[in-house]
Amino acid sequence: MINKNWISRRKAILGVGTGVAAMAMSTAWAEEEAPSQHFMLSLEDPRSKYPKPPFKEQHQDWPALANKMEPRPDHGEKTYKGSGRLAGRKALVTGGDSGMGRAAAIAYAREGADVAINYLPAEESDAKEVMELIRKEGRRAVAIPGDLRSEDFCTQLVAKAVQELGGLDILVSNAARQQSHESIEDITTDQFDWTMKTNIYAPFWVIKAALPHLKPGACIIATTSVQAEDPSPELFDYAITKAATTNFVRSLAKQLGPKGIRVNGVAPGPIWTPLQLGGGSKPEKLKTFGEGTPLGRPGQPAELASIYVQLAASDASYANGQIYGAAGGGGHP
Repeated sequence: MINKNWISRRKAILGVGTGVAAMAMSTAWAEEEAPSQHFMLSLEDPRSKYPKPPFKEQHQDWPALANKMEPRPDHGEKTYKGSGRLAGRKALVTGGDSGMGRAAAIAYAREGADVAINYLPAEESDAKEVMELIRKEGRRAVAIPGDLRSEDFCTQLVAKAVQELGGLDILVSNAARQQSHESIEDITTDQFDWTMKTNIYAPFWVIKAALPHLKPGACIIATTSVQAEDPSPELFDYAITKAATTNFVRSLAKQLGPKGIRVNGVAPGPIWTPLQLGGGSKPEKLKTFGEGTPLGRPGQPAELASIYVQLAASDASYANGQIYGAAGGGGHP
């Protein structure tokens, strides 16, 4: 015969045991949750995170420099934190001295990549700052100044980057020329040719030279613009080139996808870069630059850095032929 008192005592003991286990599990969960709660970052209002118009009236001779802008742009110098997502990768960034190119170069280095940047000789002071930041992360930094309007230079640029980095698996085609003109009648053939050579011919030459070095898993990222879909009247020639950039991203993605090479683009809206001060915007319009966006301000290059990282990272392996916008709520895509 089974002793009923024994059963009752057994149930009680099991009940206590279950309760203790539950308390222990609850404590463990609490301990696991506590750090995340303790280190939880406070929310940031995107409207007030960075400077808003009106801005000081200012102008620089082309090409303008980031280190002379007021306020200075944030490229992630103090704000971008890496986590090793691109460890061992080798990147070439055109226009890497300022703007989105500089933001990408800094982020890549902090994610563990070695980086080569191209820029114009007149932009040396900005480029030196980028080189110092890359080296500070313990990564190889390669500076290759030169004019992308030369096919020979574009070929040499890739060759030197490959030689100095020991290979190439990330190519960011970012350099661009933008000049504001009220009318098509104000654009000379030489000026039109300058924009086309910088924004369309150069990516063609650089990518063509880079392809023999790109293996499956490599990627190409192009900086396009919301101007490709929603052009401003005073940026006629620039907008044409950005429409072409958007198109070549989608076309090249279909061509290179079967080879395991991904091609994507980033389409910024109004971003606070030297491009605007060197003739990209009229001085009077610069004072209210970005005011018309839903966030009421221009973006900062640092706010796009994570997009360039994500498109280069292996966990974005199914992103191909895509255009990622960052326009503060306006523009396309």
